[in-house]
Amino acid sequence: MIVRQAAAVDIPAIMAVLEAARGIMRASGNPSQWPDGYPTLSMIEGDLSRGVGHVLEANGTVAGYFACIPGPDPTYGYIEGGAWLDDTLPYYVVHRIASYPHVHGIFAGIIDFVSGLTNNIRIDTHRDNRIMQHLLARHGFTYCGVIYLLSGAPRLAYQRVIM
Repeated sequence: MIVRQAAAVDIPAIMAVLEAARGIMRASGNPSQWPDGYPTLSMIEGDLSRGVGHVLEANGTVAGYFACIPGPDPTYGYIEGGAWLDDTLPYYVVHRIASYPHVHGIFAGIIDFVSGLTNNIRIDTHRDNRIMQHLLARHGFTYCGVIYLLSGAPRLAYQRVIM
């Protein structure tokens, strides 16, 4: 599997991967995490223009997408019911993780890539996203509490710090 910075030419493939991920969420009992076509085309275009959008290729085909954004993230400034493992070191946030259901190893590929940039990673997810919660636990992330998106929606917050 290859991780590379996404380009405008990848947008149709990225949007297809996002649609597949929405299907995975719905089928696994998570009907409300990505409503109304979220992430939108304009969000993906914004990721690409800021250089934070990445694709994962399997056999030369786009099989996954994620945004890897250097902190601080404004929605991570307040955490309820817990605390970050470390709130002083620089960190990266991974958002918009998506893949096809038949491709395995996407999350591991993402974490390997981001671990090459930092030893401090934060990710949040919807309470109903049991698949992501399982992957986070399997890859050494610790549940830290609840953060709130700009919309006010709560998300479970996780962090992995390797010293």
